[in-house]
Formats: sequence, C-alpha cells, structure tokens
Amino acid sequence: MDTPTALGEFLRTRRAQLQPEDVGLPSHGTRRRVPGLRREELALLAGVSITYYTHLEQGQSTNASDSVLDALARALRLTPDEHAHLLNLARPPRAKRAPSPRPEYARATTRRLIAAMPQVPAVVLDGRNNVLAWNPLGHALLAGHVDPASPDDPAVRPNLTRMLFLDPHTRELYTDWKSEARVALAALRLVAGRNPQDRALAELIGSLMLQSPDFASLWSKHPVRDCTVGTKNLHHPVVGPLTLDFENLHLTDGTNHRMLLYSAPESSPSDAALRMLSSLTAGPAAAPGHDAPKPASADADAGGER
Repeated sequence: MDTPTALGEFLRTRRAQLQPEDVGLPSHGTRRRVPGLRREELALLAGVSITYYTHLEQGQSTNASDSVLDALARALRLTPDEHAHLLNLARPPRAKRAPSPRPEYARATTRRLIAAMPQVPAVVLDGRNNVLAWNPLGHALLAGHVDPASPDDPAVRPNLTRMLFLDPHTRELYTDWKSEARVALAALRLVAGRNPQDRALAELIGSLMLQSPDFASLWSKHPVRDCTVGTKNLHHPVVGPLTLDFENLHLTDGTNHRMLLYSAPESSPSDAALRMLSSLTAGPAAAPGHDAPKPASADADAGGER
C-alpha cells in the first residue's frame, strides 16, 4: 500500500464529490474539465496555498500540521471516519522492514467463549478478516459449504472479504450484495490506512484487485467507513430470509482479534429461523477449550503476531 499515492487518491475522490455551489463558491457557469472542486478552490477553502496543496496531493509533503489537515477535512466535509483516515494517510509511520507475518490463532479462552453460545452465531476474526474460529451456528450461517475445520489451517483459512467478492455462495447469501460489498470495502480501507506496513493485508488487497473487477472498481472510489454495528439482510440457502443485527467486539488482549456476533429480536421470524438453523447444526467446529493445532513455535496462549 503506497501511502502517499493513497493520500492523493483519497483527496482527489473527495474533491470530485463536491461542486463549487455546495461549498458557497461561484461556478461561473463554465464547463469544467474535471468533476468537482479544482485544486485551487479547495486550497482557498482550506486557507493554504495552491502550491502547498498540490505538493500534499502529489505525496511530496508529509509534514502537514493538524490545523491544515483539519481545515481540509472541514472544506471537504469529511465524516469522522474519513477525517481519521485522512490523518492516517498524511502521517504514515516511518518505513521499516516488516517481518513476515506469523500465523495467528484464536485464544483458547475465546474459543471456549463462542462454544458456550450455541444459540448465537459467532466468528473470531483477525485484522484482515481471516476466520480464526467459529462456533457451529456461525459456520452454518456464513459458510456452511466450507469445511468447518478450515479456520484451524492458515493455508486454507477462509477470509470473509475474499469470500464476499470471489465466492458465489457468499455472494448469493446477501440480499443486497452491492451494499454489503461497499460497506466491507469501506471498512477495509480504514484498516489499510491504519496499517500501511502490513504486508499480508497489502497482498490480500492486491490479489482482490486482480481477481475481482467489482473490488477494483469500488477500491478506486476510496470509500471509508467504520462498521462495528449494524443490520444485515441475508437469504440463507437452508432457512431462507434473515434480518440480523451484528456487532464487532474487539478483544483487549493485544491480538487485534474481534468477535463478530449476530442476533435477532426475540420471537421474530429471523429468531425462529436462527433457532431452526441451530437445531440442524451438529457437532462443534473445533473442540471447545483447546487451541487449534499449530506449529510448536507459536505462542501457546495467544498465538501469532501481535
């Protein structure tokens, strides 16, 4: 992930979304060569010189002050998530040789916890959306066509973002796939901005750019949005339509892992459908209370990189 390039792309996409009249500037009624605000118009709104702004957009300046970045965020009418993303892109960490990522594994305590919630679909994810563990209902809800033991093997471990764009079964699961894809990619953009040195994340994004035209098209628009809670509309191949609330609960153990949990209002049709799916689910995806098999060098408790 080339952070200076990403910063320029982000600023250009946000300029293109605003017209002069949107921000109180005259349009003069002339035909514009580029969509949205010109560089000089944005520089005027933010109170910086056109030369300085051009250098910033071209990645030639990496020392923009908080006041300048805040002024640009106001001028571009950025959301709080987009403002935070702008700061991440403009203040990349000092480049350093990143070590090869070690395989990550869900903690034994986390695996026990999701196994103890048989009526709640639960999935444990790392920061790249790799599935580290799931309980039987979580597996049946999101990926019943996938080997339930696959999260235990990093070589074949499912990745929810990759499945969303490349797996036809997952694509058919979402009632409004386009909306789901936009939200997922916007959240991935935010993660990428926070972790520009993550080589495995960059490889995931690069492979999706090559394999999925839909991903490449959406990525070029530079959407940014955090997505920790919300509602998903699914059409499950076994139990039919589902409207489920979801929450991403980030663990505080330093692993950057999170639990993705789904629920439905009590006595609702979706609650009944989840209960039916639970009754059809047989056997745990992995023995509760035990870590998945892993190399002897992996951390026996948390596993993987921190």
